[in-house]
Amino acid sequence: MSGAGEDKRGRAVAAPASRAEIDAFLAAAGLPAERGRGRLIFALDATMSRRPTWDLAQDLQARMFRTAASHGGLVVQLVYYRGFRECRASRFMSGGEALADAMTRVRVAAGLTQIGRVLRHVLDEAKTAPAPVLVFVGDAMEERPDELADLAGRLGLLGVKAFMFQEGRDRAAEAAFRQIALLTGGAYATFDASAAERLAALLSAAAAYAAGGRAALELEARRGTSAELLLAQLR
Repeated sequence: MSGAGEDKRGRAVAAPASRAEIDAFLAAAGLPAERGRGRLIFALDATMSRRPTWDLAQDLQARMFRTAASHGGLVVQLVYYRGFRECRASRFMSGGEALADAMTRVRVAAGLTQIGRVLRHVLDEAKTAPAPVLVFVGDAMEERPDELADLAGRLGLLGVKAFMFQEGRDRAAEAAFRQIALLTGGAYATFDASAAERLAALLSAAAAYAAGGRAALELEARRGTSAELLLAQLR
């Protein structure tokens, strides 16, 4: 394992963690979901093309907690996939610091998308506890759309709302992401990784919904955020 260094912004970064170290950390990270708090599953594509957006999401995720705190609070679970069929999930975390710490231990790796595995994981979570809200951030889709649609329909029946945020304009990804959002009664939106404020606003709006439901999203919309875009699609 290499030593610590600096990123392109001059910030100190830890050496990439081994798979065993990541597993140990994710197993211990966070706290069980607390009664009365919203549950959000924050799922990200961590394949090689996602490096800039992974770093951006890491910088912005604390804003989700701040927004959610004003609507009753939130616990978040980090889910990511990368490499050869590697798809992992943390425990639910109750603060931005824990989530940021978890994200700094993960490095992107080349591989195909595994959106289906993410949706199956969310299905399992929804069967054992109150339905979480899914926030997914990605830029590609390399799976069978009909299988993803079936999983999304099952999530919708369990009350899971999926907020699908796409970087770029890949047509296959857009079609699949829109369908997942539609079948769960959630919402779809696009962003450009160079416009950090756009992604920050989308994540904050989704966190508001997870913490306080439609009423919280309506309040955020009145503040002039991206919540209005999501609210218009929500069923």
